[in-house]
Amino acid sequence: MSVHQDKQVEIINQIEEQIKNDSLQATAVMPVNDFDSDNRICLTTVHFPSVQYLDIIYKTIVEPLKHIFPSAYFYESSSLHLTIKNIRVISDPPTFTNQDVEKAKQVLTSVIPRHFMFSIYPYRLLLFKNNLALMSTTDEELDRIILHMNTELKKAGIPDDKQYINKRFFFSNMTIARFGDIPPEGFKDAVTKLSSNLNVPSYHIDSVSLISSNAVMKKLTVYDTLPLKGL
Repeated sequence: MSVHQDKQVEIINQIEEQIKNDSLQATAVMPVNDFDSDNRICLTTVHFPSVQYLDIIYKTIVEPLKHIFPSAYFYESSSLHLTIKNIRVISDPPTFTNQDVEKAKQVLTSVIPRHFMFSIYPYRLLLFKNNLALMSTTDEELDRIILHMNTELKKAGIPDDKQYINKRFFFSNMTIARFGDIPPEGFKDAVTKLSSNLNVPSYHIDSVSLISSNAVMKKLTVYDTLPLKGL
């Protein structure tokens, strides 16, 4: 593991401690009764992994946990995604306009083609108060992309409105499930066991999409998808 990845792990460990102390400082998505019909919409950039990679995640993580916590909302395979960079957090009504979308498209066009493909390295599951996520360290290129996007979004007048606990060493996460109920007995133990024996391979991020959707990738609009440079 590189020094950069070690720093990412340190930040993920800090987040875990904040979760345990109920003092998480990052922006979180509050649960609703019906995630599919949720009218809160965000504007963000993501990567949609290949069907083959999603199948691995579904069989490795989702299927073993789904029957333990049937009332939780587990993402459909086609809805699983990797967030690259938030622009506007979910809100009803949305806090962005069509003009903001056009500005974001211009930022994406100017930033993404100048950066290289990079890999993520899944290594653990993290249980938040209201969701479960697959956490990954990454190559340093993700930091370069995010910091470049931060600069250009601010110049365009649409700075990221999400609160983070870190300003560097950004990591990758994929939300697997969301829930409002307290997880049933045995779920936390099952997550811990699955996490300690996690066998999800690394994955190469080769594109970034600008999208709007609710928290579970319903009411989805894909505005643009741009490739990263080959290595």
